[in-house]
Amino acid sequence: MSGEIKNDEQLVLEAYQELLKYCNRSREAESSQMIDKAFHFAWKAHEGVRRKSGEPYILHPIAVAQIAAKEMGLGTKSIVSALLHDVVEDTEYTLEDIENHFGAKVAQIVDGLTKISDVFDQQTSLQAENFRKMLLTLSDDLRVILIKLADRLHNMRTLNSMPLRKQMKIAGETLFLFAPLAHRMGLYSIKSELEDLGLRYEHPEDFEFISKKIVEQEEKQREIIEGIIAPIEIKLKEADIQCSIKNRPRSIFSIWNKIQTQNTSIEEIYDLISVRVVFQSKEGIPEKNQCWNIYSLITDIYKPKPERIRDWVSTPKANGYQALHVTAMGPMGNWVEFQIRTEKMDDIAEKGFAVHSKYNSDNNSGESELDKWLNDVREILDNPEADAMAFLDEFKLNLFSKEIQVFTPKGHIRTLPKQATTLDFAYEIHSDIGNHCIGAKVNHRLVPLSHELKSGDQVEILTSEKQSPKYEWIEFVVTARAKSKIKSAFKKERKEYTLKGSRMIEYQLLDSGLKVNAKAFRKMLEHYQLSNKEELFYKIGLGKIDITEIDAVVRKKSKNKFIKYWKLQFFGNSDNNEEDDDEKEVLESPETKPSLDKKKTLMLTELAANESYKIATCCKPIPGDEVLGYLDKDNVVTIHKRKCPNALKLMTSQGDKIIAADWTSHRLMSFLAIIELTGIDKIGIVNEVTNIISKDHDVNMRSLHFESHDGIFEGLIHLYVHNTEDLNNLIMKLIKIKGLDNVKRIENIEEYS
Repeated sequence: MSGEIKNDEQLVLEAYQELLKYCNRSREAESSQMIDKAFHFAWKAHEGVRRKSGEPYILHPIAVAQIAAKEMGLGTKSIVSALLHDVVEDTEYTLEDIENHFGAKVAQIVDGLTKISDVFDQQTSLQAENFRKMLLTLSDDLRVILIKLADRLHNMRTLNSMPLRKQMKIAGETLFLFAPLAHRMGLYSIKSELEDLGLRYEHPEDFEFISKKIVEQEEKQREIIEGIIAPIEIKLKEADIQCSIKNRPRSIFSIWNKIQTQNTSIEEIYDLISVRVVFQSKEGIPEKNQCWNIYSLITDIYKPKPERIRDWVSTPKANGYQALHVTAMGPMGNWVEFQIRTEKMDDIAEKGFAVHSKYNSDNNSGESELDKWLNDVREILDNPEADAMAFLDEFKLNLFSKEIQVFTPKGHIRTLPKQATTLDFAYEIHSDIGNHCIGAKVNHRLVPLSHELKSGDQVEILTSEKQSPKYEWIEFVVTARAKSKIKSAFKKERKEYTLKGSRMIEYQLLDSGLKVNAKAFRKMLEHYQLSNKEELFYKIGLGKIDITEIDAVVRKKSKNKFIKYWKLQFFGNSDNNEEDDDEKEVLESPETKPSLDKKKTLMLTELAANESYKIATCCKPIPGDEVLGYLDKDNVVTIHKRKCPNALKLMTSQGDKIIAADWTSHRLMSFLAIIELTGIDKIGIVNEVTNIISKDHDVNMRSLHFESHDGIFEGLIHLYVHNTEDLNNLIMKLIKIKGLDNVKRIENIEEYS
């Protein structure tokens, strides 16, 4: 036993010594003493506690502090706060103790990082409330979010010791919120690692497949890249420019995301080679001039593509990113993207706002953009959504990664997310201008409020005192600021309509002899495709939904002849050693009341229909898809695909309701799937497609739709299949047809149903 204690002690001290190597901004005696004091305080507080992996708990705060120091370049108070971040939450020490020993500022940061243990309203998500609490502190001190990101990164690096359900919840939350948040803070390296780790646990097979392919592709490209770089190195050396030129590595997640969204192959993604030129800037010459000088030297060798020049040196991105991007034709007929940046720009690109204070730059655009972002966050917090999901959606809108830059009539630049409208721009200027906006002139041409803006547009807003906000505006604005302002204008009115709608439904159902219960509301929500009862009440109160339809909707039988529901049964042993405070919940069904243990995996078996369980209408998974279960407040389990956007939101805001699920063999029931085909239009191609489908005994065709234009045809086929294996076999057969260019499964089935 003493040997084990000694080993633990040695392990902890080695980790602490490793941390001290990276505390470059804390070399003064006072700073070193404060860090040492915090370390020993935290070590004593967490004494005897171990993580799920079995290692001493204190190693986690040390690792978080090391990420803050090494990968973010943070200073003494941040390192101290990182070491203490779990003390108040997990031990008997209080915030007063922290303040007495380390001062008010450290106590404030630790408070922002301490989770709420309970919420008063049981309908409110604890996860969302904790996030909201952290953001309230973020408004005052940015270090809260930076340390939270460091904490999340270390948790993701050590996630393999957690049970599957927790892995899914934490990975989903990371991809939905924390990775975009890291991007918004300019922490590119951390954002990429969070995304890759999230993918590893969300879609392990895809992660392994892409990892292997990356090694293969980079091996193939090594010679090509060396051939591209060699003449540039000579040219820059002749010009006395000290620099490093290397291939920019692609993250596994970015490749996976492109495959999902653009339906492309890894080979096609690697067709565009990306090279980064990082140089030492010379004093006395503006950095912008030096970047353009290197651009000139590169384009002397390789011919540029004029429409693919991106100047983020003159106008940095909202997260502080600066670089000059140019795409040029390489020696082997490949397009090559060159990213030109100084060492300082490179440091900021990797570590973001965390390192801005290191540079006494005369360019304050980064800080001012950050202040503006923090102001937007404060506005959301001042008008918080009652619904946790809506609140998280609202905040996520402020984490936009793709942005446009537009001009005011006087030539001032405003940064907005991609797809922003003229009304978003109006609210960006001032809430009064947004509320009274009747239209706009974009590049001197009259456009409506819903007009989508493009980079470089010059926008003049037209207002009228008679104009007032309309609730339908929410349908087309995209910024959190605009949505928040419109909603706050309608808050009182919405409350009245919601109450009115609630009473109308109750009277209507009782008059028709129907019960007012969870089942009735579930049918209404499904029929009108709404996410919650409040939205249903509001639309009925407003008159958007005809109250006389309600009877028919509630009486309608939910089963159909094609797709049956199935009973979920639990198999496998529970891990008795697992420390989890989640309580078992009970699901009621008409005949039995099976006990749900959320620690076990739900096996989806092909048994009798049971209305207590259902397939999500948004993504309609089929056997073979990676899935999870969501247990709602009515104790109904809904099965989603893991990659479904709604599932990601649920993992983020309602993680304690997520259940691991898996399929058993399915050969009796059929499930709806849609495939999309594109190719060269030729005589008989539709006949070839339908022949292959009709000969396949494992697939039944429900409908097909083909369109042809300019020699190209596009088709949509609705099929019933048993599982993903049958569907993939059919796709492999179809792709062999001469003239077919692409065959893919439609993932977001809701848009095509």
